[in-house]
Amino acid sequence: MVSNSETDDADDAAVALLDDRRTRLHELGHIDEAQCRRFQSTVEFAGRKWNAAILLAGVRGARRFSEYRSTVTGISDRLLAARLKELEDEGVLERHVRATTPVTITYTPSTAGLQLIELLQPLVEWGRARPAETERSAG
Repeated sequence: MVSNSETDDADDAAVALLDDRRTRLHELGHIDEAQCRRFQSTVEFAGRKWNAAILLAGVRGARRFSEYRSTVTGISDRLLAARLKELEDEGVLERHVRATTPVTITYTPSTAGLQLIELLQPLVEWGRARPAETERSAG
C-alpha cells in the first residue's frame, strides 16, 4: 500500500515539473502571428506524409530515384517524384545532374535537411516512449 506521504511527494514532483516547463515556455517570450504561421507551416511541412521517410532515406545513403523508391516502401513513383521536387524546393534536398548517357540525377540531403532530421529525433524518442496505439485504445 502506498502511504499518503509517498503520494504527496509524487504529486509535489509532478507539480514542480509542470512549473519548470511553464517557466521555460514563458521564457520563450511572445510569439506573434507571423511567427505562429511560420511555425505552423514548418510543422506541416515536416509532418507531411512521406517527407521524413524520404529525407531519412537520403541520410541513410539513398541517392538515385530507384534507391529512394526501394527504401521508402509504399510510395508511388509519381508521388515520390513530387515529394523529391518539394523537398528540393524547400532546400532540404539537393538535386545533382551529371551529363552522362543517360543523364544521372541524384539527390542528397542539404545542411538544412540534416538539421531537420536531427530536430525530428526527439520526436522519434518521444514516440518510442509512448504506448503503442493498440495499447492506448485498449486502455
